[in-house]
Amino acid sequence: MKSLLASLALTTALTLPGLALAKPVTLTTKLNNYGGDGAYLALYVTDASGAYVGSLWMAGGKSKYYEHLSDWSRATGGDTGQVNGITGASVGAGRTLEITLDLADALFDAGYTLHIDAAVEDMRDSPNEVAVPLTTDGAGVPARGRRYIASFAYDM
Repeated sequence: MKSLLASLALTTALTLPGLALAKPVTLTTKLNNYGGDGAYLALYVTDASGAYVGSLWMAGGKSKYYEHLSDWSRATGGDTGQVNGITGASVGAGRTLEITLDLADALFDAGYTLHIDAAVEDMRDSPNEVAVPLTTDGAGVPARGRRYIASFAYDM
């Protein structure tokens, strides 16, 4: 578990070529046309007991808004060190965020869940907007979000 945690916590390690027992996984998040500013998104993983394991990606570069990603913030204690080096721009309404990461094979079919929290300035926060179990059968199967996310899918 400790080596898995280290693999997740350090996304740069996840993206290193040649990382043993890992495969490239493309995460595609399409946003609704909700009519607001760009959305902040936190993509993170919990284990079978619901305990936070690590952060995969943060969309939105201003850390002062991370507290609005409330489930992620609660799980990490708002530790921006969890996302150092794994951030990108916020995602506008109607746009798509597509990222490819090397994820450990051990994350699939072992009870892990990928979560996405979403927040938009002057609009309601949406913790745990998407939660999908990481399974090989779930690859390519779209999941709907509750507020800002039209769909999310991962492909291996």
